[in-house]
Amino acid sequence: MMRAWWLGWGMVPGLVMAGLAQGTGAAPAAGTPGRSKAVLVELFTSEGCSSCPPADALLRQIDGTTTAAGQLIVGLSEHVSYWDGLGWKDRFSSELYTRRQNAYGSHFGLDSVYTPQMVVNGREQFVGGDRGRLEASLAAEARRKQVDLQITSARVEGSDVVFGYRAAGLPEGGRWQVLAVLTDDVDRTSVERGENSGRKLVHVSVARAMNAVGALKEGGQEQLRLALPASFEGASGHHLVVFAQEDGVGAVVGVDVRKL
Repeated sequence: MMRAWWLGWGMVPGLVMAGLAQGTGAAPAAGTPGRSKAVLVELFTSEGCSSCPPADALLRQIDGTTTAAGQLIVGLSEHVSYWDGLGWKDRFSSELYTRRQNAYGSHFGLDSVYTPQMVVNGREQFVGGDRGRLEASLAAEARRKQVDLQITSARVEGSDVVFGYRAAGLPEGGRWQVLAVLTDDVDRTSVERGENSGRKLVHVSVARAMNAVGALKEGGQEQLRLALPASFEGASGHHLVVFAQEDGVGAVVGVDVRKL
């Protein structure tokens, strides 16, 4: 079932839908010439929540697809931690994503946060799995001007990911933070206890590490480094997602993704 949580809990500061093209569920290597602007769709979810699998399935369907308006949909599955004591500990959960969701809850003026929750480009939130709201939100984002943010390089060096980005078309007077996320392409779990006991769950674009790497600047930066999470060892299929967001958890003004 969908579960709401008071913001004070653990608080620290066609096939898919009309207008969406069918995709493979794996994000393409973006940052290529002529690619249309992208949109970030964050899903706050948990393997302990019985309302979450349909939202997980929707993210699988749209991640890496392109809308009729030419937007590349970049999905992020962010597993919160507050379900972990209710029968099943989600191995992908992190207090980091719980804090991020709580910050969004304050930003949107919610009395509580809940799962599943989708946030599109940091501007609109709604119950994850609501295709109609997602379609309307994507259409609204298609009319907004985006910063041209592109990952210029990304490679694994030892225990780090080294990457660079460039940005153009920044409006004057704004302050944006660049965040970099390392993701698993696909993860599967056979849940043994809790509300999803007996179910086999499939997740895409699972956030395993998220770091603020500095302020967005015209022209961009090269040779930024991120430590590889221990979870990457022995696993295959990962992406780097880089996005620029207004200080705090405001509007996302640009996003790109690159396969590692």
